[in-house]
Amino acid sequence: MLSTIADYTRLTTDMSKSMTQVATQPDVSRDTDYFLSHIGNVKTIDDFLNDYRLYSYAMKAYGLSDMTYAKAFMRKVLTEGVSDQDAFANKLSDTRYRQFATAFNFAALGDQATSTTAATTGTATQYVTQTLEENAGNQNEGLRLALYFTRKASTITNAYQILADKALTQVVQTAMGWSSTISSSDIDAQAKMITDKIDLTDFQDPTKVTKFVQRFAAMWDATQAQSDNSTNPALVLIAGASTSVSLDTDMLTTLQNIRFNR
Repeated sequence: MLSTIADYTRLTTDMSKSMTQVATQPDVSRDTDYFLSHIGNVKTIDDFLNDYRLYSYAMKAYGLSDMTYAKAFMRKVLTEGVSDQDAFANKLSDTRYRQFATAFNFAALGDQATSTTAATTGTATQYVTQTLEENAGNQNEGLRLALYFTRKASTITNAYQILADKALTQVVQTAMGWSSTISSSDIDAQAKMITDKIDLTDFQDPTKVTKFVQRFAAMWDATQAQSDNSTNPALVLIAGASTSVSLDTDMLTTLQNIRFNR
């Protein structure tokens, strides 16, 4: 049986300790030291984009590693900033770009943009958090999703924010027992489905967030267990390829005890 709930509880019970363990890993410590020692020397967007080590560190910190190659795109994000509601970052549905442009606000602060707390220690903290989640995902993707949702939950104010983020969508669909196939339906219908079943203001309450994530973790483990067992050669030989594996008693009890009602 998978143990997403146990691993999640272990990591989050003392998050400070978990973060310290990641921060002191040799590669993380080395990259963070370089970033904090050199980011203050960056005075322009060109300086930033031309130092790949600094730039890629910052991109990873805000979960944008897969867009590191898109320098022209990121230049536009940084050049226009966030002050104008029509700024490029503000028009993008993915809020990570707005967060990045806010942290490195060259548009508003000019050559002082990299001297703020958000651009320095704030980014370093984000980097460690991102690394913690990635490390967790290497062992258990469900654990990565649980940690990510916990971090993002308080920023959720409407259903469309969930639907614009694949990871948040996966957590909500799994926790509520919804098939991923509903993602192909009308976006407004999906949003209504979420708000009909979940009071999004509950995500401002850490206790309720934890309860929701625990439900997700239980459902994730149950789904993974079913998937693993349904393709187990021994089970197929015994019961045939159409075998339907039921949830064990412990998992059913867990799901009964973790409820997320409006």
